[in-house]
Amino acid sequence: MNYSPPGSRECVSVPTRSKRIRIGQIGTTHGHASPKMETLRKLSSLYEVVGIVEPDPERRNLCADDPVYQGIPWMTEEELLNTPGLQVVAVEQELPDQIQTGLRCLQAGMHIHLDKPGIYKSLQECRDLHAEADRRNLIVQVGYMWRYNPAVVVLFDIIQKGWLGEIHEINGISAKMASPDLRQYLLEYPGGGMHEMGCMLIDILVGIMGKPDSVTAFNRISRDDELADNQLAVFEYPQAVATIRCNHMDPLGFPRREFTVVGEEGTASIRPIEPAALQLGLAQARHGYSEEFQYVELPQLSGRFDGDFLDLEQVIRGEKPLTWDSEHDLVVYESIFRACGLEVDE
Repeated sequence: MNYSPPGSRECVSVPTRSKRIRIGQIGTTHGHASPKMETLRKLSSLYEVVGIVEPDPERRNLCADDPVYQGIPWMTEEELLNTPGLQVVAVEQELPDQIQTGLRCLQAGMHIHLDKPGIYKSLQECRDLHAEADRRNLIVQVGYMWRYNPAVVVLFDIIQKGWLGEIHEINGISAKMASPDLRQYLLEYPGGGMHEMGCMLIDILVGIMGKPDSVTAFNRISRDDELADNQLAVFEYPQAVATIRCNHMDPLGFPRREFTVVGEEGTASIRPIEPAALQLGLAQARHGYSEEFQYVELPQLSGRFDGDFLDLEQVIRGEKPLTWDSEHDLVVYESIFRACGLEVDE
C-alpha cells in the first residue's frame, strides 16, 4: 500500500462548501455512534445530517432525550435510503447486523462509513462487501479509530521520508480492564479481545508493512467465561517481525497502549496512543532532531473522529483517493482472522 498521509485538516479551520454532503446514520448501539453523530453535527459546513434510523423501539426511546440526536428526523431504513440526494450512511450498529446493513446501503447506491471492526462470519463475507462497493464505484470507510490519530499521521510521514531506514521490528499493545458486562459482550466477537481492540493496531501495521508472510496467534483464557483475554500475535515479514498484544485484564491499560517502529536508522514510538505522544530517536542527528529520544511536536486534534469525516468528505468529492482502500481492508481483515487464531477461507 502506498501511503499518503490524510493530512491534518482537523487541526485547521474547516472550509465552507457551497453544497454539503447529505449523510444519514443507521444504528445507535455501537460505542462510537453518539460521538460520531456529534462530530457530523460539528462539521455542519461539510455535512447535512438528514436522518437517523434505530430499529429497536426501546433503544430509540432511550436516545430521544440525548442532545446529540435532538432535531434529527427519526426514519425507517427504507425512508433514509430513499431520501433525495443522500450520498453516504454511517453504519453504527452492533452485532450481528452491521455487515448486512452496510451491504444494503451499498446496493442502494450509498457510500458507507462502517464502524470498526466490521464483524464478518467469514473472510468471504468481507470480500463480498468490498466487491459490491468496487462494482458500484462506492467507498467503504472502516472506522478503525487510530488511522487519523495525529501521532499515527506523523509516524507514517516519518516512515515515508525514510528517516527510520529499513524497518525490522514493530510492537503494538492495546490493553484495558474488561468489566464483566464487556467480557460477556466480547464473547460475540470471533477471536475475542484481539478482534475488538487489536484490529486497530493491525490496521496500522498493515498500512506500514503490507501483507505478512505468516501470522501466529497465542490466545489465553484467564477466567471461566471462555473469553480469550490475553492474546499475542506474531507477524512475520521477509526482513521484519512484528508483535501485537491485546490484554483485557490490565487495570492501567489505557496509558500503556503503544505502537513502536524500529528501523536501522532510528526508532519512533507512540505512547500513549491517546492522548497522542510520539518519541523519535535517530542513529545520527538530522532533520532537526538529535540522536537522543525526543518528543515530536504534533498537530492538535479537535476531536477523536474529525479526521475520519474530513478525509471522507474529500474522497467523496473526488479531491483525493481513499488511502485505506478495499485492497488494504481485505489484507487487514485476513490478518485479524489469523491474529485471532480463526480459520481463514482461502
